[in-house]
Amino acid sequence: MLRTNPSLLRELVERCETLRRRLASGGSPEIRCQLEDASYTLCVVTGTRQLEAALHVARQQLADALHREQPLRH
Repeated sequence: MLRTNPSLLRELVERCETLRRRLASGGSPEIRCQLEDASYTLCVVTGTRQLEAALHVARQQLADALHREQPLRH
């Protein structure tokens, strides 16, 4: 399975979360459009169709990447 670069995943997750907060606090149509674009991109790179699923998969992939970078010590 192809994996997206962790820095790109982190950036997309942060962008989606920020835009969701901004939209929830009275965001503009422009914010809604930006969130739709970021959500679409995150869904594409995670192979999902909904933002919540994409966020879940992205966070899981980020955790896996962190685990691979820091092997367990004996």
